[in-house]
Amino acid sequence: MNLFNVFETITQVDPEFNERVSPRREAIRNMASFGKKVTLAAMPFMISDLFKKAYGQTPTDVNGVLNYALTLEYLEAEYYTLGAAASNLVPSGRPMGAITTIRDHEVAHVNFLKQVLGDKAVSKPTFDFTAGGTFANVFSDYDTFLALAQAFEDTGVRAYKGQAAILKGNKVVLTAALQIHSVEARHASHIRQMRRARGGAAANQKPWITGANDSGIGAVVDPIYAGEDNKVQASVDITSLNGVGGKVSVNAATQSFDEPLTAAAVLDIAQLFIK
Repeated sequence: MNLFNVFETITQVDPEFNERVSPRREAIRNMASFGKKVTLAAMPFMISDLFKKAYGQTPTDVNGVLNYALTLEYLEAEYYTLGAAASNLVPSGRPMGAITTIRDHEVAHVNFLKQVLGDKAVSKPTFDFTAGGTFANVFSDYDTFLALAQAFEDTGVRAYKGQAAILKGNKVVLTAALQIHSVEARHASHIRQMRRARGGAAANQKPWITGANDSGIGAVVDPIYAGEDNKVQASVDITSLNGVGGKVSVNAATQSFDEPLTAAAVLDIAQLFIK
């Protein structure tokens, strides 16, 4: 991802942005030198880190959250647009139908958020999904394309959920954000099933999250799934409850409840990948 283009777009909203982040420019430049696995986990969080470096805090108002979401939607919309257009990448038939449908959903999300934000909306950054050549095959190797798509989708679902509280004072926007969140969850589920159909490392992939990091991508994406092995909800240990044929299993307990990922957690994760 070209982070310096992101600087330019955010600066249009906050002219002092460059001064805020200048001490961290070298760290951000170093992202380009990361290896393949690190970049796979870090890419969904790079935009988030800019906000923390600039403001020293997570988004605290409706516009901040919506621009946070808009940047992620920009990323997803362009990712699927390029993937659908890439020659001989996505197989024809049902796979292409799914990818183009998801693309259209993400484009609709972008247009909605831009409409709500009006002149407060940040501009779309210029993305480099190869991460400076690290993922040179992202638009030529279908498995790489789907793996990165799952990383984006699973992160996005948790990020949306974690921001809901800030939007609670604006019921119209909150309702729309929750509607987007549920669609993103469906995307994540379907991408997981598409990866399972490919076999290999993703052969045991399920459409829901089981425990912490069932992605088949590897330990590098553990931060995306941190906390998903929680089996206690509202002080109730779900495994202490009766299920069919006995107590609820740990797997069933973690599958039955999704966990939010706060903006602060997303930003902290991003820092792990900055030299």
